[in-house]
Amino acid sequence: MNKYKLLNFSKRLGLFLLVIFTVVSLVTILIELVPGDPAIARLGDQATPEQIQAFRKRHNLDKPGFFFSYGSEEGFAWHGAENRYVDYWQGVLQGDLGISYDTDRPVVDMIIERYPATIKLALAALLVAISISIPLGVLAGTNKNSLIDNFASFFALMGICLPGFVIGPLLVYVFAVKLQIFSPTGSYYPEDIVLPAITLGAALSAILTRMVRSSVIEELGEDYVRTARAKGLSERVVVYKHVLKNGLIPVVTILGLQLGVLLAGAIITEKIFNWRGIGTLLLDGINTRDHRLVQGVVLVISVTYILANSFTDMVYRWLDPRIRLN
Repeated sequence: MNKYKLLNFSKRLGLFLLVIFTVVSLVTILIELVPGDPAIARLGDQATPEQIQAFRKRHNLDKPGFFFSYGSEEGFAWHGAENRYVDYWQGVLQGDLGISYDTDRPVVDMIIERYPATIKLALAALLVAISISIPLGVLAGTNKNSLIDNFASFFALMGICLPGFVIGPLLVYVFAVKLQIFSPTGSYYPEDIVLPAITLGAALSAILTRMVRSSVIEELGEDYVRTARAKGLSERVVVYKHVLKNGLIPVVTILGLQLGVLLAGAIITEKIFNWRGIGTLLLDGINTRDHRLVQGVVLVISVTYILANSFTDMVYRWLDPRIRLN
């Protein structure tokens, strides 16, 4: 590894750690500012003081949240390193995300249990989006202002305007309630993935279709296209081997960002279809005031976004080796 690559790797690693630290710290601060006691939320109003005290001690809730605290009665108080914030990061460095307040299970185990379902859904939605957007975008771009182009524009506009919380219930009503082809909710059978994947993939395919169309139209006007045609290459080879490859570079940007969104868990879609991924897990943590669970899921989401962007950078290099990322 040469000096340039080592410096570039160090910069990216530093940015990676800084983003994770900042995001999780902000979430921790917001959680601590939310009024209410997790012990009461978990045990209920009928819990005895002894039960509440035991719960708080088990989950370190008897410690202060940060390095210092300030109240109207006690004023400013400095707590040093004996606080939940430091304890949490010490656990993270050891691979321990804490114990769930609600289930008394390790947060790591709960995330590992749910994350494969989110990965499965994200990849299925990505497959749906790519399968629709690339053929339709290429057809629209190579037949500008035609009936196909107008249909592609209409499809893209509808996909962008209709959010997931509209498409999802509509698909459930048509294919689950009326036609009874699929089950309305759940993630227990292979066919259960079809409706949520289409719901997630529809909006993404609409965005990608417009981008593929624009990229194809722009690339068709380049000099290398005229040269390829002059050499006698078929239009299919010109479009799919040369034009599409060069035109995919801006599309990859959207794919990389959206892959991060999908892998992080499309919360609304998972909730609509009761898909047991980390999106619904995050909602469960918020509803039960399970601070450790929320922190753990947010940490995983942060890492997912960064890894997705890093993957996008690698695809950039493959599509165009002339690109050099600083």
